[in-house]
Amino acid sequence: MNESKAVWLVIPGTLPNLNDYIGAERAHRQKAAAMKRQTERTIMLCAKSQLGGVSFDVPVVMRYTWYEPTRRRDKDNVSSFGRKCIQDALVRAGVLKNDGWGEIDSFSDRFFVDKKNPRIEVEIAPVEGL
Repeated sequence: MNESKAVWLVIPGTLPNLNDYIGAERAHRQKAAAMKRQTERTIMLCAKSQLGGVSFDVPVVMRYTWYEPTRRRDKDNVSSFGRKCIQDALVRAGVLKNDGWGEIDSFSDRFFVDKKNPRIEVEIAPVEGL
């Protein structure tokens, strides 16, 4: 099904951040690869259960809203590795054809604290539908 309107994906909890990934990479390359694979698996399960069959064949805008339990993690560390895993997982799940310049027009990040319900909300909207 080709999507012509915005959809939302909610990923419960938090994802590893860039510092976690760098630490795993320094410990052992396979450990970092396993971390990324597991993170993508979690995101793919959310995508398949929430977006079941949605796919985009036009460029999209992605709006990320990060709800962290505290302000301890730097915003850039939270979002950089998280966006990479989310976009790669959406490609693997068939929601996006690719995650390159032709498929993702732009993205933005917003950050909030929610101690009781940390999560990532991702709005995916076709460029033509904005």
